[in-house]
Amino acid sequence: MKRREFLKVGAAGLAASSLAAPAIAQSTPEVRWRLTASWPKSLDTLYGACETFAKHVSEATDNKFQIQVFAAGEIVPALQVLDAVQNGTVEIGHTATYYYVGKDPTWALFCAVPFGLNTRQQNAWFYDGDGMKLMNEFAKKANVYCLVGGNTGAQMGGWFRKEIKGVEDLSGLKMRIGGWAGKTLQKLGVVPQQIAGGDIYPALEKGTIDAAEWVGPYDDEKLGFNKVAPYYYYPGWWEGGTANHFMINQAKWNELPKA
Repeated sequence: MKRREFLKVGAAGLAASSLAAPAIAQSTPEVRWRLTASWPKSLDTLYGACETFAKHVSEATDNKFQIQVFAAGEIVPALQVLDAVQNGTVEIGHTATYYYVGKDPTWALFCAVPFGLNTRQQNAWFYDGDGMKLMNEFAKKANVYCLVGGNTGAQMGGWFRKEIKGVEDLSGLKMRIGGWAGKTLQKLGVVPQQIAGGDIYPALEKGTIDAAEWVGPYDDEKLGFNKVAPYYYYPGWWEGGTANHFMINQAKWNELPKA
């Protein structure tokens, strides 16, 4: 098996039964990593993906490779996953790279951009069009190595406290929205706010923000947005297929055994 291939298999979410786990375990030293996520534990989709990943890696290595998963805020805040990984606070993180457009707007290209790729197009680019090769060439300067870690599919347009009847209603509207989408809607008068998922509900409830986009009905209702913002709009043309990624500290990735 190629160098660190078992970790890539885990990221792809393949069943552990497809691997020769005992053979891997015999040649693999014990590894203990901590994973910090950008998501609250209440989201069994996004946070659950981290737990599934850790489970597959453990099973594929006969429990020789253990990854302990932490929710947003347990080690670092949700929007500081990249910082925590690159400086070695944790070995690995799970996040949406467009959170870091303030560091470099290139990060958004690997996650979601307005009128960009859908899920199938994203995956085709990553795996068959050298997308991951380009991403990791770029990520080297941030001291991280990246693996695809899921895709939300097309997202919704968001929850609004007041009905939107025209473009003029967007003027001065304070909206939780990340990445290039915020820069785009800013042209229409929106005041974009970068807020972590777990902090959106109280901001909407208190009126600190007027609207928020997150993912879709299932995840959004988990966080209770429908209780405080009655108007829900579709589609989120700024996120046609949002890709999430596992970010791994480059030195820790390089230290993994060859088999």
